[in-house]
Amino acid sequence: MSKTECRAANDMTEAMETTMQRLQGRFQAISEQLESKLDQMGTRIDDLEKNVAELMTQAGMEEQQPASK
Repeated sequence: MSKTECRAANDMTEAMETTMQRLQGRFQAISEQLESKLDQMGTRIDDLEKNVAELMTQAGMEEQQPASK
């Protein structure tokens, strides 16, 4: 391999390493954002389930009250 070819190979290796580091950084950022959004969705679903259960309980109580009168 000539000096020029060796230099070109080193430049290409360096460029690929830089590109891979950038991609890894982007992937990490997207992964963190996705995890955060999934956590938020989980919390919202939990809250929604609690609200639905409360509404069902209230509806059940309201139905029972007129029947017991």
